Amino acid sequence: IAGAALAPRRGIPRPVARRASSSRRGTARVVRVSNSAVFIKGGVVVTHDEEKLADVLCVDGRIAAVGADLDLDVPSDARVIDADGLLVMPGGIDPHTHMELPFMGTVASEDFFTGTSAAAAGGTTSIIDFVIPAPQQNLLEAYHTWREWAEKSACDYSFHVAVTWWDETVSADMGTLTREHGVNSFKHFMAYKNAIMCDDETLVNSFARCNELGAIPTVHAENGELVFRLQKEMYERGYVGPEGHPLSRPPEVEGEAANSAIRIAEVLGVPLYLVHTSCEDALEAVRRARSEGQRVFAEVLAQHLVIDDSVYRNPDWSFAAHHVMSPPFRSKRHQGLLWKGLQSGLIHTTATDHCCFCTPQKAMGKDDFRKIPNGTGGVEDRMSVLWSEGVETGMLTPSEFVAVTSTNAAKIFNIFSRKGSVSVGADADLVLWDPCGKRTISAKTHHQKIDFNVYEGMEVTGIPAYTLSQGDVVWENGELKTTRGKGRYIDRPCYPTYWKNQQRRNEVAIPEKVVRAAYTGPVA
Repeated sequence: IAGAALAPRRGIPRPVARRASSSRRGTARVVRVSNSAVFIKGGVVVTHDEEKLADVLCVDGRIAAVGADLDLDVPSDARVIDADGLLVMPGGIDPHTHMELPFMGTVASEDFFTGTSAAAAGGTTSIIDFVIPAPQQNLLEAYHTWREWAEKSACDYSFHVAVTWWDETVSADMGTLTREHGVNSFKHFMAYKNAIMCDDETLVNSFARCNELGAIPTVHAENGELVFRLQKEMYERGYVGPEGHPLSRPPEVEGEAANSAIRIAEVLGVPLYLVHTSCEDALEAVRRARSEGQRVFAEVLAQHLVIDDSVYRNPDWSFAAHHVMSPPFRSKRHQGLLWKGLQSGLIHTTATDHCCFCTPQKAMGKDDFRKIPNGTGGVEDRMSVLWSEGVETGMLTPSEFVAVTSTNAAKIFNIFSRKGSVSVGADADLVLWDPCGKRTISAKTHHQKIDFNVYEGMEVTGIPAYTLSQGDVVWENGELKTTRGKGRYIDRPCYPTYWKNQQRRNEVAIPEKVVRAAYTGPVA
């Protein structure tokens, strides 16, 4: 956020040993600025599994060295950033965004440049967006369309590809996407009947194809038939405003779909990733599956952790409508269980489902909640909200924060250790985090291309002082420095490491054949 002040450093977890800093505390010391080398000196490096005092040298967009007293190995023209009092962490990975999405009769207001720039302002350096073909549209055609839209991205990106219908051309396209275009995940909407909803035949065929390819299916888990019926029922009973939205999508609808998808994946022998897990019902399905040894991963949105369903009863129609998203916000009881799931490791990743619609777009449903475009923003605020509400409250350690905001997504979608890591050879996608810095979130100051912020007025503790993408400083103490088109498409190979476990489970589950003599008696 422009003009955000850095609070005094205090309470930072770090090793006891400290080196004296020759520069003024909390400021950046610049030696000749270089486009190819950045030396981050004196910070506490925090990864998913450790915290240590270390310097980090970035050269030509990669991490060249991590360790103590690297000064002698630093290029003479490297830019030096004094990270005293800061935490040096992998840049965030948001595995669930929707930039420029054509949806419900309009197009999401956030484009790939503004969206990835806003992400950088919040410490996120990579996104995984979604290619969503229209029914009967060729998958490759849709993929190339989204790739063209994304060329303006300021930070790195990749794509899940949705399967919205089925025939043999879809199966062939899935193979081409995995072999030639670095796609290793396929999305399935179990909701949005008469639009992009998968029926069971499509779900089964696509999951089976993922098994053949070593890809992972992901699902939006809501029973679309139930939602469609409940929407009609609520509207006819007079619930025409935003309050009708959560009434038509109760937790049971999500839990039923989550359980169904999990069981289909179990039968077909594929791992599964559940997007935006929002309620106890879905979480219990995940818990049962994992306790049985099934490879199921769950994602939670930052919004679902801090915003409850009371927003839908706000007397301001616009305020309530801006919170219409699917699944909807739940009660505080569900929030508490989601936090416990995140803390315990039952939930693996955090995302935003960033899908922005401005007030006039939301007003398309002013007389019928079913026509309100579903979606909220948040790609800029995810990391600060999670630090403030997670680490500052003692729910998460700094290393757990890194895991759920970056590393776990990198591992699940097979881009670790290139992403989600502070290690030699990794991309120099880093966030230098001020754990004591504060800001107040507001639509008046955010960088997201939307006229509303669901976190409006929330004061957060923990902000990015610097964000580096490919070794370039793209956010510096309140100033955004992104470059249009600098982002790269990131290939994600199939068969991530957990697929070995899945393959072994599949082999063990093969039943023994019964060897018997051929029947030679009479046949009716």
